[in-house]
Amino acid sequence: MQRLQAYRYELRPDGRQKRQMRRFAGACRFVYNQALALQKQCFETGGKQPGYAGLCRLLTGWRHSADTAWLAEVPVHPLQQALKDVERAYANFFAGRAAFPRFRKKGRSDRFRYPDPKQIRLDQTNHRIFLPKLGWVHYRHSRDVLGAVKNVTVSRGDRPVARTGKWYVSLQTLREVAVPLPTGGAVGVDMGIARFATLSDGTFYAPLNSFRRHERALRKAQQALSRKQKFSHNWKKAKTRVQKVHSRIGNARRDFLHKTSTAISQNHAMVCIEDLRVRRMSRSAAGTADAPGREGQPAGRPYKSRSGLNKSILDQGWFEFRRQLDYKLAWNGGRLMVVPPQNTSRTCPRCGHVAVMFRRTTAGHKPGLSAWHVVLRKTPTSLGR
Repeated sequence: MQRLQAYRYELRPDGRQKRQMRRFAGACRFVYNQALALQKQCFETGGKQPGYAGLCRLLTGWRHSADTAWLAEVPVHPLQQALKDVERAYANFFAGRAAFPRFRKKGRSDRFRYPDPKQIRLDQTNHRIFLPKLGWVHYRHSRDVLGAVKNVTVSRGDRPVARTGKWYVSLQTLREVAVPLPTGGAVGVDMGIARFATLSDGTFYAPLNSFRRHERALRKAQQALSRKQKFSHNWKKAKTRVQKVHSRIGNARRDFLHKTSTAISQNHAMVCIEDLRVRRMSRSAAGTADAPGREGQPAGRPYKSRSGLNKSILDQGWFEFRRQLDYKLAWNGGRLMVVPPQNTSRTCPRCGHVAVMFRRTTAGHKPGLSAWHVVLRKTPTSLGR
């Protein structure tokens, strides 16, 4: 079977290459915004929206225009990929999978993509990669790249909230692998705050709480930033410190999620997990102007405790953990089952009686285990659907 896999490394460019990458990312952002503005105008006026081929013809005109002649200095393939991003964003919007496309802002999600593998050369021995109009760029080699390179994406920063100024390269590869045979049996996973993941066999994983660990350092860095004059030299340095703390938080969380999901996927053939709506569970409890701190939250729960619960839920990374479990189980020949979460913590695993009590009283001496006997019993019904 064929496996698509991405490998991400930190780039180590020189000063000239950094300037070139900023120019390429800016040109792709300009083309994306121009195409999006045109599509938005056609959408509002009811006119026919140009497809990818029509946008490529417009791109040719922009590259030969006197006002935007600087686009000709940028490789054409990354610019065309920006047009593909516009087309994909509109397709997701009309399919109901995403909101209406928004314009890209400078400094947020700066990236560009090379789709032609013939223009890319990878030298893993000397830890460098050749990219069009950039030349050989060194990268931090942490593991070997397996398979044939299909495309390369160059991006700046870890996440939009953590722009540390570093550049990264992501290589998507395709290779043939043997059909995996699953090992282990079925297990249910219960997500929580006090315990990040509790398995139905009694195993549990303690939470990392990376945000909580760095909350004090982040607060001090943000307070120092608030005292600086905006856009001054000292303000930029203080902002970099805030971004480094955010980057440290994100890196620690991703490392924890990868290690936990790998351990579970390698030892079990089927994993059952609740279909938790994290966005609804972490909805703001601020309420309205007439009823502050009351609307949209459970009755009797104070606003402050609700806010702390939302922060703890978002600090766990439940959705990312579920996403990693999904593809890692598929790589190991296993399967991820998603079951409805209704009353899993209130149903007796023996008689099926639903008790309107808090979960702490129904779980007994092993929190979460009784709920997942119910979940595993629900699994055949889910398979039938």
